[in-house]
Amino acid sequence: MSEVALPFRVQDFKLAIENQESTVREIKPKNRRIMGAGGPDEEDNRWPPWLKPLLGEHFFVQCKLHADSHKSECNMYCLDCMNGALCSLCLAHHKDHRYIQIRRSSYHDVIRVSEIQKYLDISGVQTYVINSAKVVFINERPQPRPGKGVTNTCEVCDRSLVDSFRFCSLGCKIVGTSKDFRKKKRHMAAMASDSEDSYSSSGHGKLNNKVQNFRPSTPPPTSVNYRTAKRRKGIPHRAPMGGLIIQY
Repeated sequence: MSEVALPFRVQDFKLAIENQESTVREIKPKNRRIMGAGGPDEEDNRWPPWLKPLLGEHFFVQCKLHADSHKSECNMYCLDCMNGALCSLCLAHHKDHRYIQIRRSSYHDVIRVSEIQKYLDISGVQTYVINSAKVVFINERPQPRPGKGVTNTCEVCDRSLVDSFRFCSLGCKIVGTSKDFRKKKRHMAAMASDSEDSYSSSGHGKLNNKVQNFRPSTPPPTSVNYRTAKRRKGIPHRAPMGGLIIQY
């Protein structure tokens, strides 16, 4: 009887080992997600999947499918398909889909607020009025120098803004609200603060103050300068030939 029962015990032991291995395999991914080494990125989940492809798309080019039509300019985008810029004729295949129209302002792509705010939170992004309609810019527009008297600029590209806004475009909002950008900004602010503290504590500031406050005293006038200043004008003398009269 012992010889017959032995194989069953070995099989039960193997099954137990396999069950234990399967449990370990199921637990490992969960542990990795908890520690942040795996799973979906939280930054990507904050935004709809169509937003980043929209920012990198090129609009106002000729549609390859309807090149012969006068309405072949690609200024539409389907939020459900995310398959690139579309012309108005392409929308026949996207009847039940969500799509938005892209417009142009000063060679930059804009979207009307009335269209985009249905699908995206645009708080903090400055709006502009173009052709009697409020719009937001899609991508950043760097400014070489801020204007005089500007008190508020875009947190990403330093473009001049109205005081109540933080970003100049949708692209700048994505970058400016990311964890990496905020961490980098805090690090740069800390480095600037440390450099100012080290400069002031090293004595350079005191030395500069001494140099600025130093003014050499004016030397007193010398005797030569005094005599030269008080010298009177001498009597004028005639030229030697002044009284000679020449007759022809």
